Amino acid sequence: MKNLFSYATNLTLRIKDIQRHQKKIMDLQYETIWANIYHDSIKGNREIESLPLNIGRFAGSYAFFYVLFRIMTDKKPKRILEFGLGESSKFISTFIKNEPHENFHTIVEHDENWRKNFEKSFELSEESEIMICPLTTKNVKGFDVLSYQNIENTVTGKYDLYVIDGPFGSERYSRYDIVGLLTNLQKDDDFMIILDDYDRTGEKDTLNDIENLLKQKGIISETGIYRGEKSVAVVVSEQNKYFTTL
Repeated sequence: MKNLFSYATNLTLRIKDIQRHQKKIMDLQYETIWANIYHDSIKGNREIESLPLNIGRFAGSYAFFYVLFRIMTDKKPKRILEFGLGESSKFISTFIKNEPHENFHTIVEHDENWRKNFEKSFELSEESEIMICPLTTKNVKGFDVLSYQNIENTVTGKYDLYVIDGPFGSERYSRYDIVGLLTNLQKDDDFMIILDDYDRTGEKDTLNDIENLLKQKGIISETGIYRGEKSVAVVVSEQNKYFTTL
């Protein structure tokens, strides 16, 4: 009986390993498809085609950059808030440099040394501003979560586009600062939120609370998930639901 139990346990573990492996293969296949879609979509946009980007790993995936490209191209948001200085900062800033209308691009970053190295290799647009907010830890529902220090007083007002790819992920309620900032939103506001790394539990916690907050405020929203090597969640106001079905 003991041997039978041990065999069943090992078989269950083996099945779970196979399932995880199969999911990883599928995610990589999705990412390959998104890479092809992305490269097709940017054809004709000389600035973006010639922009050197390091896509994947710590940066956004092809699914992430495809969605961001479509939003920047089709919607042309004027006020943009970005958590985390990096490849998406180059991407957004390149759009802003070549658009005739006024933009406001706020980038929140915790590492001053990373900022200095970044600025040596890339010149952001005049409308792009980097704000250094050191990391701290706060308690969210009993869990320690990385947060930008004093973010609620550093970043004020409303934005058309929120790009959340920082700070480093937390095991639960990851990148939770965005929830506090969204309390400013009202029913008629026009907004879009991109939350990277949605395949992780912490980001799923945060998305769930974003959706609950919007419901409590009576704001109708739509959510779309783009699966790839890393999944991307997009939450938008009702008039922007098109961007959940790209």
